[in-house]
Parts: sequence; C-alpha cells; structure tokens
Amino acid sequence: MGARQELLTETEAAYTELRDAVDSVPDARMTETWLGSWGAREILIHISGWHREMIPALQRISQGQPPYPDGVSYDDFDAWNARFVDARHGVKVSDVRAELAASHQAFVTAAAALSDEHLAPGGTARDLVTGAGPAHYREHAAQLREWRHRSNPE
Repeated sequence: MGARQELLTETEAAYTELRDAVDSVPDARMTETWLGSWGAREILIHISGWHREMIPALQRISQGQPPYPDGVSYDDFDAWNARFVDARHGVKVSDVRAELAASHQAFVTAAAALSDEHLAPGGTARDLVTGAGPAHYREHAAQLREWRHRSNPE
C-alpha cells in the first residue's frame, strides 16, 4: 500500500472515531458549553472550517504551487477557529453535522487527488492532511469521549 492509500485509510479510521464519539449525542446536548466557550457543535464547526481552508491548499499543491497564497497565514489558530465558529452562529446542529460529513468527503477527495510523493512522510501535503484530518479528528474524539464520560459515567 502506498503512502497516499495509507494516509487516506488512517484518515477514514480517525473520522470514524470522531463520528462514534459524537453521533449518538442528542442535538440538545451538542450546544452545551464544556470546552472553554465551546460545545460539541462548535468542535464540529471548526473541523469543517479547517477542511474548507485546507481543500484549496491541497489543490494548489497538486498544481505545483505553494499551499497558501501570499499574505495568508494560519499561525493564529485561535483567531481562525473563532472565525469559523462565528460564521456559523445560529446554524442548526443537524446542518452542522451534515456540513461535517460533506466537508470531510471533499477534504478526502482533495487529498486523494495528490500523489504518493505529496503524501509520504516529509511530503509537501502530509502535514496538512494529517493536521486537518486524522490528528485533528483523534484530538477532538478524545475530548468528546471524555466529556461524555464525565457527564454520564457508567
């Protein structure tokens, strides 16, 4: 199996972990604040936001260009996260869930269009895919599982 397929497989496995951690949470609980000023709804919104930002970056890499246009920086993650969440203020939880599924699929499609070379360790797109995909999914899946356990220990 090549680097691309390995990373895509890892991405899908981590996405399944995220979905397992959040799918059974009732919509009414998705808006409970428990992670700073965020709840599960905001976590999903910000994951989708990073997908939307990274898809064009992956497309630029596939065309031999730098991932980001001149003048664009993602160094201030907190500001970007706030921007993503603020832009989706008032969106229904069911729509947030649907947006996550759609943005994940578009993100994976953009990653799948890249070569093994781009997605191999040290490749130009590897960290972008890992950071917005499997590492990101697992980070938040763990937080969601911990929150669910704290709020409903068995």
